[in-house]
Amino acid sequence: MDKLVFLDGVARIAVFISLLLALFLLTVKTENKLANRLFACFITFSAIDFSGLLDFSFPAEFVYLTILRSTFCLLEMPLIYLYVLAVCYSDFRLKWKHLVYTTPFVVMNLVLTPRFYLKSGFEKQQFLANFSNMPEVYFFQILIECQYWFYIVSIFLILRKYKKIYLENYTNPSASTYKWLFQMNCVFVVMHSITASKNLLRYTASRDTFLWGNVLMVIMALSVICWFVMKALNHPELFRGINSRLKLTKDILPEIEEKEPSTTVENHLVSEQILALKQYMKEKEPFLDPSLTIQELANQIDIPVRDLSVLINHKMDQHFFDFVNEYRIQKAMDILKDESKSQLTVLEILYEVGFNSKSSFNTSFKKYTNLTPTAFRNAS
Repeated sequence: MDKLVFLDGVARIAVFISLLLALFLLTVKTENKLANRLFACFITFSAIDFSGLLDFSFPAEFVYLTILRSTFCLLEMPLIYLYVLAVCYSDFRLKWKHLVYTTPFVVMNLVLTPRFYLKSGFEKQQFLANFSNMPEVYFFQILIECQYWFYIVSIFLILRKYKKIYLENYTNPSASTYKWLFQMNCVFVVMHSITASKNLLRYTASRDTFLWGNVLMVIMALSVICWFVMKALNHPELFRGINSRLKLTKDILPEIEEKEPSTTVENHLVSEQILALKQYMKEKEPFLDPSLTIQELANQIDIPVRDLSVLINHKMDQHFFDFVNEYRIQKAMDILKDESKSQLTVLEILYEVGFNSKSSFNTSFKKYTNLTPTAFRNAS
């Protein structure tokens, strides 16, 4: 089969699946509508990008759409960046200030205006014929690289902060959210590296090799889109977020220490608070609530949430997530050692002690005991 025909066929499939996924994201019922809409816009712009590989050309009077279509890729990473913010932070909202992320797209089209958009039809055709050698195209490639890596790094920084805040304020965090976003960003790194290498072939290799590079790229892109489809079907509610106003303990601590310098009396009070907290955890067992947050626990023991966060995450040197799960694991160990409860399955036990997934239970249990729940039960 001719590689151009094959490339056209795969590109058509990629465009169709992309638009189908975008339609699904726009129509599926979910609490996080903004995130789905942003991701649907990204998928739609990706489909527009893929359409550039189709064996199709615009009529002469609309030839400018060929270049305009190619610049739409400059809107893809800003949409992914906003999507990540919408997924991570439940209170994230789009604002007029976010239009600043369209700057590269606007700048690129302004750069193209004098020598392309304002020219006659024939001159536009000449520009397209020599497209690869035009200085505007070199600027375009540099702009894409700078923009892409800026957003890749920014997303990794957002995810790092998101994970820290979640561990300090929540229990049983939705690990699938962090993993999905982290994996997605890693996939974008790989895909862009391949695309950048393919673009270099335009200048360093034969046309035949460049076309095969396009074939490889679109096949990989189609595989990634299918992965997106599977994720969307399995997790249509994508995903649980956190409050963006929450601060990390390391940011809160200087404010408290400035107002209340540490003294012997203060240290004694901290010790009493730790003892009272541990006693409350043992007696009232609030950890049995799988959705327990540091805000809810602070309300129960009548301590300001900021003070409780510092007490656990700094004074006790534990994440809230680890602090609560330690009690859950201890409760699970007691049940596993209890012969009268030997009929309970591991799945029943993990739900009883406050976990909501088998993987997070097994990971936490092995962290504290170096054994799986089943091995611990057999050894008891």
